[in-house]
Amino acid sequence: MSKLTLGKDYVVAPLEGLWWADDMSAYTEGRRDEWLWTLMIMQPDWITADMFAQALEKAVEKKGPQPPSLRFESFAEGLSVQILHIGPYSDEGPTLARLHNEYMPEHGLTWNGKHHEIYLSDPRRAAPEKLKTVLRQPVKRA
Repeated sequence: MSKLTLGKDYVVAPLEGLWWADDMSAYTEGRRDEWLWTLMIMQPDWITADMFAQALEKAVEKKGPQPPSLRFESFAEGLSVQILHIGPYSDEGPTLARLHNEYMPEHGLTWNGKHHEIYLSDPRRAAPEKLKTVLRQPVKRA
């Protein structure tokens, strides 16, 4: 739609996910049924809420009803720390432990929002040991 109506083409940004649980021990104990999440795809600045509404309308016409949670909104998480994890998603634990238990305390930082992942690799095309994921944690000064 951007290319047709505005003459602006762009590469689709990587999938991103926000992850949390009511009881954060659900992550360390692997209780996946308790994990909560939101998936996102960043859009260029020139994409508007009206364009999103039009595209959603077309998707409904072609594919049928879309999830009611599908929405277009701004997202700003502020000060964050991040680290690149290379390998399977299931092996992120030690990388996250370094970020949360070493880096953050050493720099006087504490949690300030949901765990955020940016999936740089396509798991359909990359071997699990080569997957690249940015692991990000919003923080504030302790």
